[in-house]
Amino acid sequence: MEQQQSGLLVIERILRDRDGLWRQIIDEQGLRQLTGQMLGTSAVSLAIYGAVLGANYGWLQALSSAVKLPLLFLATLAICLPTLYLFNLVFGARLSVLQTVTLIMVAVTVTSVLTLAFAPISLFFLISAHSYSFFKLLNVCILVLTAFVGLRFLTAGMRMLNDHQEHLAAVEAEARRAVAAPAEVKEPEKVLAAAAGDGATVDGTVAVAQHLPTAPPVRVQFPADRPRPVQPQPPAGQRPTSMTLLYIWILLFGFVGTQLGWTLRPFFGSPGEKFELFRNLDGTFYGDLVTTIGRLLSG
Repeated sequence: MEQQQSGLLVIERILRDRDGLWRQIIDEQGLRQLTGQMLGTSAVSLAIYGAVLGANYGWLQALSSAVKLPLLFLATLAICLPTLYLFNLVFGARLSVLQTVTLIMVAVTVTSVLTLAFAPISLFFLISAHSYSFFKLLNVCILVLTAFVGLRFLTAGMRMLNDHQEHLAAVEAEARRAVAAPAEVKEPEKVLAAAAGDGATVDGTVAVAQHLPTAPPVRVQFPADRPRPVQPQPPAGQRPTSMTLLYIWILLFGFVGTQLGWTLRPFFGSPGEKFELFRNLDGTFYGDLVTTIGRLLSG
């Protein structure tokens, strides 16, 4: 298992060795180092892409966006992490806090590096197409696309962890059933006497052997009035995390992220306005997005 790779190469391992990555998270081996590598990779990638976003307005906006874009992703993670962890506890998942953080950081890292891969395309349109509305809408689409791909990694990793937990639950249930099986047939005299056909019993001992000196082995049946043994079920604390709740959490993550991005704006810098580190909290991200599309369509 390649745990000693450079932080800048961690994305290559995520893309090439997904099974090994999920296994490392399941076994909780070297997660602190892995999370640190992904954190560094994500911060650098998002900072570079943020600088491209702000370059539309000048170097001050580029520097501001280079700081605020990584802050946006990491702050959204910090806000939504407790919710996902509690969802895991509600449905009896065995994920630790570190496993949960590592799993989410996989998605953030994939998203961040993909945005960095789109940076040359964004820079090209910044230079060749002098349209603020088009540039802003283009980069919003890039961020949505890369976030979608990153979240696909999150759902794939959670499914892998769920499968592992189901396997453990099945193995433990089988072990419990095997341990309980020898205790299921403990009727002494009555069962053996009924099987012999004479119904006779002796105080403390069974005399069936005297009636069957050469008879073949008799298959012992449970009496009709005795309830069948109940098959053991997996313990409630070992149920896998509900994927439905994960999808709900992803929607929550998206809403928190977009609103936090609106709070931290500007990232692009509007033409004709002076530089501002933050703006007043008015309107919503979705309202501004509709307005931008309207301006672009109107020419």
